[in-house]
Amino acid sequence: MEDRARAAAQASRAKTSDSDMLLNTTITPAMSGQPIATVDNSKTFTPTIACQKTQSLLEVLVQPSASGDIGTVKISQDKDFDGTFDTVSNLPVPVSGICANGIISCAPGTWNQCKYFRWDVDASKSLKLTQVDMPELSGCYCVNNSCGANLVWNNLNSVLGDLGGGMVGALTTADPRIGVARAQIGGPVIDYVGAQSTACASDGTVAQTAYKNNPAAIQGDATAIAAGNGIFQMVAASPAGSGKAQQTRACTIERQVNIIDPQLDDIIARTAGGYATSRTGSNIADFLMGSPPDNSLSGGSCSLFDFRMTLHVSDPARIRQASLVEWFADDWGQVRIDGNLVDSGPSPWTTTGLPPGKCELKKTYYAFPNLDLKPYLTKGDHEIWLRAAVSSGGEAFADVHVEVDDSCGSTEQLVDLCSGYAADSKCHLDSEDVDGVETFRGGVATGLRPLPQTRLFGADRCTLQLTRDFFLRKRNYVCETDNARLPDPDLSRGAYIIDHSTETLLADKQTQANGSVTTSTRPFSLPDRGSVPACETICKTQAPKINTAAAPSGVMGSQQNDPTGIDTFYHVCSADNVCPTGPGEQIVSACGCLDDFPEAVVMMQTVRLGGADMTCTSATP
Repeated sequence: MEDRARAAAQASRAKTSDSDMLLNTTITPAMSGQPIATVDNSKTFTPTIACQKTQSLLEVLVQPSASGDIGTVKISQDKDFDGTFDTVSNLPVPVSGICANGIISCAPGTWNQCKYFRWDVDASKSLKLTQVDMPELSGCYCVNNSCGANLVWNNLNSVLGDLGGGMVGALTTADPRIGVARAQIGGPVIDYVGAQSTACASDGTVAQTAYKNNPAAIQGDATAIAAGNGIFQMVAASPAGSGKAQQTRACTIERQVNIIDPQLDDIIARTAGGYATSRTGSNIADFLMGSPPDNSLSGGSCSLFDFRMTLHVSDPARIRQASLVEWFADDWGQVRIDGNLVDSGPSPWTTTGLPPGKCELKKTYYAFPNLDLKPYLTKGDHEIWLRAAVSSGGEAFADVHVEVDDSCGSTEQLVDLCSGYAADSKCHLDSEDVDGVETFRGGVATGLRPLPQTRLFGADRCTLQLTRDFFLRKRNYVCETDNARLPDPDLSRGAYIIDHSTETLLADKQTQANGSVTTSTRPFSLPDRGSVPACETICKTQAPKINTAAAPSGVMGSQQNDPTGIDTFYHVCSADNVCPTGPGEQIVSACGCLDDFPEAVVMMQTVRLGGADMTCTSATP
């Protein structure tokens, strides 16, 4: 028996020992309509869990450029599962960073002028990019030359997997019927084999996935289906289903009011560069940049000086006015926003090289263009770039004037958590409290009703007075539940055996047909269970890795003294105690029964305390 059990366990482990093995032996063939073998390989069968299958659900081709950015990303999709590509498109922007659900696009080879995009799907089920703020992305890291050389080529498989994974996540979120059976990488291309599962319907909004967006609906739907199901009604009417019990379930109907009190920095803020922000009111600011003191720049024969300022726009709809009101330069100057030239002087200067005339003009050029910048200030980060060409001594200055709408606002919604119970025929209202007034008690209306309530929301300058019929209803429903079951088993015999037996003696208690109870004892011994290893031998390795992770403040490696960190790996050793190290890994702990629990506790505690708020305990101001 023991040999048979070990053989069965070994056969099972051969098919399910790790995620890759399970994917290859079960999940992929099941999704692709291929045969699946039983654990002992004695039988095979072909499951049908997908309505349609395609070998070309999605194909992604990447081509890095000289700057390290992914200059070309070609996306091919099979949207109708007929085995041929329906759409082929190229990303309109280079990829400087990759996120779990999107990409980051910056000025080639740098981490400047970055824009952030999330993977989405349009009405025709084609993949697209939607510009968002960076906090809406997750798991981001840098791939261009600002973080290291040849990062894409050196990590091609993981780059393709992360890039394609974000696309697949958007597709499966938009249409829950889509399943991915297999991903295959060949050079700079990753292919996904897909299947349509969940429901054999042409519309992605099928009933089987509707409850994800509205969980409360399942209760009413289940009741309606059960009422029309003959088998269910037969079981419900049987002796096993005749017993009923009641449960009291509490819920609320609440009117939620949120006050919007926008500050200027919540609408637009200077996050980098510039030398001052001048405020002349709660909603007016001037963002100043450059080096305005006379002859504060020393240029020699002719030198270029660059000043950059980053403005982060969170709510462009609230920007009433944004303009370049004034700028000057000695001798030449030009102003750009996100790389686009908006003004230059004293003569047109359109290139990024030296000016088109002699550098020394012996005067300062003043400009008051009052140029409208609102079309440029979309949601996200925008870089204002002031360039000056200086001969001998000179100066440069630019003023971006902004006026915003910081008026108060509010949102109101009614959150009903009682709709499921109200629609259930097996539930009835037992008690209700409306803003402190008891309107139901014991399932009977009290006849009391609250007067309309007036409440004040917000504080300081943003306050709102609302009058409504109610703000909070607290309800208790009494619901019938099936409670019929077979009689509880008699466990007294088992309790007697456990309490009175030893390692060598088995005690027993039996009830005879006439109701009498007899006890007995007999010798008892467990068979030899053999010896097993004290543990599964593992080894610990580590390998250096450049920190290319990205955050709203920039690439993390650029903010560290040493951008190179260490990745730690644990491997299961082979039967002959050999550690299967990966590329570039060095063995830290050889094969054995390793116990790194104290180290893991310290690491988790460090992360926990690092994310906790700091509190000042000193009484000294």
